[in-house]
Amino acid sequence: MTTKKKDITPLRVNHLRGPNIWTYRPVIEVWLDIGEFEELPSNKLPGLYERLTAKLPGLAAHRCGVGEPGGFLERLQEGTWVGHILEHVVLEIQNMSGMKTGFGQTRSTHVDGVYKMAFRTRQEQVGRAALAVARDLLMAMIEDQQYDLDAEILRLQDMVDSLCLGPSTGHIVEAATDRKIPSIRLTEGNLVQLGHGCSQRRIWTAETDRTSAIAESIASDKDMTKSLLKACGVPVPEGSLVRSAEEAWEEAQDIGLPVVIKPYDGNHGRGVTLNLMTKDEIFEAYELAARKGESKSVIVEKFITGNEHRLLVVGDRLVAAARGDALWVTGDGSSNVKKLVDEQINIDPRRGMTEEFPLGLVQPDVSAEVILELKRQGMTSDSIPQEGQQVLIQINGNVAIDVTDDVHPENARIAALATRIVGLDIAGIDLVCDDISKPLAAQGGAIIEVNASPGLLSHLKPAEGKPRDIGSAIITHLFGEKENGRIPIIGVSGSKGTSLIARLIGSMLSMSGQYSGVSCADGLYLDQRQVVKSNCTTWDAGQRLLLNRNVQAAVFESNAKGILKDGLPYDRCKVGVVTDLDGHEELSEFYITEADQMFKVMRTQIDVVLEHGVAVISAAIPVANELAELCDGEVIYYGLDTHVGTMARHLQQGKRAVYLKEGNIVLGTATSEQVLLALNSLKPAKVEQAEAVLAAVASAWAMNITPDIIAAALRNFDSAPPKKHY
Repeated sequence: MTTKKKDITPLRVNHLRGPNIWTYRPVIEVWLDIGEFEELPSNKLPGLYERLTAKLPGLAAHRCGVGEPGGFLERLQEGTWVGHILEHVVLEIQNMSGMKTGFGQTRSTHVDGVYKMAFRTRQEQVGRAALAVARDLLMAMIEDQQYDLDAEILRLQDMVDSLCLGPSTGHIVEAATDRKIPSIRLTEGNLVQLGHGCSQRRIWTAETDRTSAIAESIASDKDMTKSLLKACGVPVPEGSLVRSAEEAWEEAQDIGLPVVIKPYDGNHGRGVTLNLMTKDEIFEAYELAARKGESKSVIVEKFITGNEHRLLVVGDRLVAAARGDALWVTGDGSSNVKKLVDEQINIDPRRGMTEEFPLGLVQPDVSAEVILELKRQGMTSDSIPQEGQQVLIQINGNVAIDVTDDVHPENARIAALATRIVGLDIAGIDLVCDDISKPLAAQGGAIIEVNASPGLLSHLKPAEGKPRDIGSAIITHLFGEKENGRIPIIGVSGSKGTSLIARLIGSMLSMSGQYSGVSCADGLYLDQRQVVKSNCTTWDAGQRLLLNRNVQAAVFESNAKGILKDGLPYDRCKVGVVTDLDGHEELSEFYITEADQMFKVMRTQIDVVLEHGVAVISAAIPVANELAELCDGEVIYYGLDTHVGTMARHLQQGKRAVYLKEGNIVLGTATSEQVLLALNSLKPAKVEQAEAVLAAVASAWAMNITPDIIAAALRNFDSAPPKKHY
């Protein structure tokens, strides 16, 4: 017999990727052995409350069972077990690391001292790492030992930056979630699918599957962009393409000084030098632009006086605008330029190296544009300006002051026009003018660039002004007002005839004219064609249907073990079928030891039925009514027995049911019965599995497939399961 000790030992850590027994969202489930701590709740661990709250002051906001901030601390003082404490610690560790989350639960098992704990996480690797940190921190606080939490938080923040969606993409996905549009991350980067099957759209931050490759090429060709804009009456600065420094100087003299020099195929302000007045400045600016661009071609154009602005256009309308300011430092007579920049510019908390900061750090000894600007003033980053001397560091590239509400309607119209001319669906329009609230034409302003894949952060987290809801604008652009990116999903869970039910439903969908996908134990089917012959009840196999752009409706077979191991492969369904609550004997590895525990497992299928959806439940299940009460939508019962018990009460309430009567399959309500066909008109194999046929018929009825099509599909269906190849 193992001796218990004062320790918190994770016995198993599992990532549930879909809806599960805990919640609709992905969670990490942990089985914990808390050893002697089973006899030592928090009120019997001296000093734990004080030490833990000092390390994690954010715990004061945790609600726990009390339902208001401070609820968890109240439990901690009164006495709660370390498994529950660990749940809240790991949630707070994730929040401190920049991955906000709030859901967690801890439950005891039938084994003394062993608990199941689940906590929401947005990224599996970060969640697992946060769990390890939380466990070590909690043990250190219990044992009154030192723990360098700051170092661990920095490490976790680095993981969040490298592994989680960027803030811009994350903002768009959150806007989709608010519209109840499902999302699937397709890569470790920012490529995300919004919606399922044939209703899906794809985004890559500010690019979408509507973004034209031709338009992107035009936008990257600054000379072509300017020619197109000019031809359509959009104000642009005078200028031309050059291929040598000498040619740049000649063009500058023809245009008239001052001028701007920039790469012909650059973006985001890289390699751009403004307000050039001399031949030497133009030669150096040419070399910089040639290095920053992909080609050696460079654009020389008239310098437009005024402030730089970035206008964001989504679809056909302006959704945000930001203004930039030049950066200056003031000398103190003793500090060099680099130190002055750190003390007067980089000290700003809005500046940083990662995407979470609206402004970047300025590096005067690294940035070629800043180095050139300083050189024009006879300085380097090591120069020491005199006390009170103003030094220009950057004239552009600091666009982070929101001015959306100030944009004149004519300027908004011109920005949208420029976007359409280039052919982009989302564009960043760079323009220069003194006052964005006045028409460009009235002040000699001009559009200087049209950018594909524009940065969004300056609008989401402006350095000054009101943040803009860019995500909602992009989602509205991709999906119509009544669209949610969903296809009809039918989930079939249980252990009785579920593969046959899934295949039957698939055949009825195909017969109704929908391109169907079926993922079941007999394989993977696309429009009745078996494309995979092995067991496809796994989470990964199910995802294949959701990713397939051809699929108009999808059917998934699941079982209790799959729900406990991975969760369901979809977030919500149109129809959810539960055939039985059997099979607890095979689930002891999940601490499922009693038959009544199956209710919590199989209710997952009913919990995910949409409000306008239907739960199809076997009337033979003893607790069928309890399952039905959990459904947000309608309920259809099916069964061999008619007008008795559960089904009789259901029909008396005016609800729908499918049953056998005098050997016929009947679609029934309280006031009507429609005979579909005689059961014995089907092949013998189907007669032996009558309940599966009834379940499939009920599901098709729930999908509003007409009775004649349901009957035709049954007569044509080959019930013999295909030979499997494992």
